[in-house]
Amino acid sequence: MSIDVSDLRDRFPALRRMVHDHPAAYLDGPGGTQVPESVIDAMARFMRAGGSNHGGPFVTSRETDALVEEARSAVADLFGARPEEIAFGQNMTSLTLSVSRALGATWMVGDNIVVTRLDHDANVWPWVIAARDAGVEVRWIDFDPDDGCRLDLEHLDRTIDTRTRVVAVTRASNAVGTITDVHPVIDAAHAHGALTYVDAVHYSPHGLLDVAALRTDFLAASSYKFFGPHTGCLFGRSDVLERTAAYKIRPAPDDPPGKWETGTQSFESLAGVTAAVDYIASLGKGDSRRTRIASAMEAIGAYERGLSARFLDGIAAFGGITLYGRKVADGRTPTFAIAVDGVHPDTVAAALGDVGIFVWSGDYYAVEVMRRLGVADRGGLVRIGFVHYNTIEEVDRAVAAIGGLST
Repeated sequence: MSIDVSDLRDRFPALRRMVHDHPAAYLDGPGGTQVPESVIDAMARFMRAGGSNHGGPFVTSRETDALVEEARSAVADLFGARPEEIAFGQNMTSLTLSVSRALGATWMVGDNIVVTRLDHDANVWPWVIAARDAGVEVRWIDFDPDDGCRLDLEHLDRTIDTRTRVVAVTRASNAVGTITDVHPVIDAAHAHGALTYVDAVHYSPHGLLDVAALRTDFLAASSYKFFGPHTGCLFGRSDVLERTAAYKIRPAPDDPPGKWETGTQSFESLAGVTAAVDYIASLGKGDSRRTRIASAMEAIGAYERGLSARFLDGIAAFGGITLYGRKVADGRTPTFAIAVDGVHPDTVAAALGDVGIFVWSGDYYAVEVMRRLGVADRGGLVRIGFVHYNTIEEVDRAVAAIGGLST
């Protein structure tokens, strides 16, 4: 199966507007993935129908009950989980802060937690401040800037031990695109009785998620990354969600997943979450939504590797451009962190924005990544990202524009 970019781009109102207003434009994949028409319609239908809160004995409330369960089922299919293992929140960061606070309440002096220098700060600082409050040690898994920014997985035995309570790790770096083989990390954590928390935010639009195969205890993502609204999605293993005391108000449910959902949810957003998952499934083939998602992600991955190869070959032709991360299409997402010699990252981003190429400069909340790469005090880097609706022509325009800045 292949991706027909020209056909699917018609589903995105923002892309249609950009093509009409600025034919040379494209939108930054990792930082601003666009929302399909079907997602917008789903959210608008709920609001036009006058939806109410859930749990009431009347028709609009029963409709909301069904909507919430549909969203749980959709994300369960996306994650390879069960609906009762899915909770929603304002965003991934809020959910991670909630979980870290709850787990941190069970830690004791002498314990330790493990985070990585490759992660977005949403999967670093919530754990660090929970450790600070509990008086426990923070340990770090480092990465090698000279080896594709890959995590050091050969020395986990020096970091994870019987006093480790949580290991937090990214599935893919939002800054440099490196995909992490999280299996050794999870295996090492579980061998010592520790829980694992996987940040799948950046990975979710690029590859298939399978919590059963990963055997992780938690996994979190944000639906705006997989073409939906701004809503956080959390998987938690049933027994862990059940036994951990959540920080919640008294009227909130005492059982998972509801006890992890603080306050009234954005139901219109949950309608959009379901539609976003269904959009991904519509790109694949199969007898069930899960098999269609798997098929779609296989096709997306193959297509995006072509975009990555084109970009990598293109910038290699220019001097004065430094790429951080893997220099090949395999083992990475189509997300690239670069520096242009003698040009501040903000200046690069602004120049590209002026010609309709939308990129980010700075640290993109990957604070530890920029510190480890030694660029934090130089304004960070420039991040250029693609997703499955981008075209080879757009890659070429981006390469040409970057090359013009390097000369």
